[in-house]
Amino acid sequence: MSTGKITPQFLDELKARLPVSQVVGRKVKLKKAGKDWVGLSPFTNEKTPSFYAVDEKRFWKCFSSGKQGDIIAFVEETENLSFVEAVEKLAAEAGMEVPKAAPVSKEMQDRQERLYRWMELAAQYFESQLRSPAGLEARQYLARRGLGPEACARHRIGYAPDGWQNLIDHLTAQGARQDELVEVDLAVLKDGRERAYDRFRDRVIFPIEDVRGRVVAFGGRAIDPDVKPKYLNSAETPLFHKGHQLYNYRQARKALANNKADGLIVCEGYMDVIALSEAGFEQAVAPLGTALTEDQLRLIWQAGLEPILCFDGDAAGLRAAHAAVERALPHLQPGQSLFFVLLPDGQDPDDIVRTRGPQIMRELLDGAMPLVDLLWIREREREALDTPERQAGLTQRLVQAAGLIRHGGVRAAYERELKARARELFYQMRRARSAPQRGPGGKPLSSGVKAALNARSVRLRGMGLLVKCVETPDLLDAALEPLALAEFPDADVARVRDGIFDVIEACGKVDRTALTRHLRNLGNKRAVRLLNEYPAAPPLDLSGPEGRDWLNALEQFAAAVGLREETARVREAKHAEGDVVDFARHHAERRRLAAARHALRTRIQEAAENSGLN
Repeated sequence: MSTGKITPQFLDELKARLPVSQVVGRKVKLKKAGKDWVGLSPFTNEKTPSFYAVDEKRFWKCFSSGKQGDIIAFVEETENLSFVEAVEKLAAEAGMEVPKAAPVSKEMQDRQERLYRWMELAAQYFESQLRSPAGLEARQYLARRGLGPEACARHRIGYAPDGWQNLIDHLTAQGARQDELVEVDLAVLKDGRERAYDRFRDRVIFPIEDVRGRVVAFGGRAIDPDVKPKYLNSAETPLFHKGHQLYNYRQARKALANNKADGLIVCEGYMDVIALSEAGFEQAVAPLGTALTEDQLRLIWQAGLEPILCFDGDAAGLRAAHAAVERALPHLQPGQSLFFVLLPDGQDPDDIVRTRGPQIMRELLDGAMPLVDLLWIREREREALDTPERQAGLTQRLVQAAGLIRHGGVRAAYERELKARARELFYQMRRARSAPQRGPGGKPLSSGVKAALNARSVRLRGMGLLVKCVETPDLLDAALEPLALAEFPDADVARVRDGIFDVIEACGKVDRTALTRHLRNLGNKRAVRLLNEYPAAPPLDLSGPEGRDWLNALEQFAAAVGLREETARVREAKHAEGDVVDFARHHAERRRLAAARHALRTRIQEAAENSGLN
């Protein structure tokens, strides 16, 4: 079907006609859980259900994989369809007719089909040339890069022989017209000349496919090191728009659906993608000679919500990484972010895999830094922070960067995290200036000795309560108000508490997997470690002895710090103002209680030490 513009109104009507549980229920065995439906994830091999379908909000979320979306996204994910294909499939089920595009003449349809035909025949021609005697040097080059005949066949790698009209002659013999080959950039026609010449000559060829697997463009790598440019890509054509497509995207999405990775691996070149794929990282893709665009980010996030972007560790790679940060910030969502790997010594993924092995590449990917870390490093290192004015400038830049995020909950989480990092940095700088440490004889201490002297055990007061609340939703409901006002001596324990409220605000409920993912996205590595150090336990039976003990302890804790009276007073004041928002559940309202928290700080800290909730 040739579709026209699919309007937001059409999509809203489509989602209203098809409940999420109905669409999801074809792939997931769902059970009713209150107003929602719950089942085992279709994306991971899990034993405890973490997949929720919420008909009221027309939304589903898989906590084990981090994926989420509406019915269209679910069909895209589970059936490997494009957006338009998924809409068409669902519309047919809902009895709706997808808006038709303006009528296209049969002549235009035939012409487009012919263009696709010439692109496919060109790919087959290049493949045959690689296997021919003319392709010997190209085969030797590829062998030096670790690619044998089987790998070349898997990725349809070919060779464009030297000469001016080899491909043109081959295709025109099969019925192609010169103007058609020029239109898809297989041939180049200079002004004032009648005969075109081949776009690609004496190059290793990489075919570029669209999401349906049709060849729409080519990339060519020069074999002669003196030939410029080293890489040559097809120009924009009626079939190919480089900002809308990714190399290896279709195959990478298929591979991603079969493993437990959280997202695609995005690198910078064809050889990087192929080297990673051959080393077992089949979910690798690459942009096509441009910086990542919004359309490409959308494609990447459709495949998985936590992709890893690999960049060379040189200045150019760092600039590309920073550009990706700027492009992504407005589109961050709960659970949807980017992770980054800046490769060492100016190497690329192909270098790492060939010279150091897949295991080293795996370790680099496992250590990928979240977007918030790269943003923090960029702004912190922009200038010296040796004056109050420059420190204020850092804080302002961080707030401005966070302000680009459109999602209110994620924006607030970034602002809080970045300000906390800035405060900690400034505190450490003041401490270093006011209390310099020296060893025997007045000699400065090494950084390792300083770290040892500064280390101190921290009682993680409140961590046990937080973990129990995450594992037992009913206990969390009872603890929301005390947790909203409580002060935790350890900053990372407080971040776990804040993360609980962030996830509740975004998803309506929280579990350990979602909380871990959220903290990891914010770069709170120690908070993640603290959370994971507590072994998982089944939810408490609040009607049993242990559950009653926890409820009694929670009641004593709230009463000891005077929260019962204080929260009642605040609630009454808010209702008197006509504000009926549940402040304990709503993150923004919780932060407005800072004044009340400050007044209770001393009693809270004393009670936390004696509450027995750790």
